[in-house]
Amino acid sequence: MESKFLIEPHEEWIRGDYSFCPKCGGKLGRRAIKAAEPERLVCQSCRFVFFLDPKVAVGTIASIDGKLVLLKRGIQPAYGKWVFPGGFVDRGERVEEAAVRETREESRLEVRLTGLLNIYSYSDHPVIIIVYTAEVLGGVLAAGDETIDAGTFDPAAIPWADLAFPSTAQALRDYLARA
Repeated sequence: MESKFLIEPHEEWIRGDYSFCPKCGGKLGRRAIKAAEPERLVCQSCRFVFFLDPKVAVGTIASIDGKLVLLKRGIQPAYGKWVFPGGFVDRGERVEEAAVRETREESRLEVRLTGLLNIYSYSDHPVIIIVYTAEVLGGVLAAGDETIDAGTFDPAAIPWADLAFPSTAQALRDYLARA
């Protein structure tokens, strides 16, 4: 399987090859529950169905003096590659609050969301990415959690070859097309 991601996701991660039931510890097996749906992980002891839900991530695209805020990742996947601020949504957290929180944690900037840019998903990757446009209200741009560098880029100087993920490039293109 050829993937468009910089760090090759493990087949097990995408398929969700788990062995044991989170409820009773019994053995999980794949089984069709409905004819039109994919096989599901089902506990052979208690019959618990372990649905493999996608993860939800959020991000913000903001500018300072007409230049786009980008961060260099300090974690895998895509260590050392550029991305806009973002991260995973916690269970029970509103996606908008997560976008503001992640931006603050990763870039040290306080932002106000100004709109939904787009939602990105891929059949070979279990993460849905929700990207917002944002206005910088305060703070000083600096590398924060999970980042090793922070900078601003004129749209003509975006490091396209060094972007972290397909969603990073797609969202930046969508943002620039609206400008």
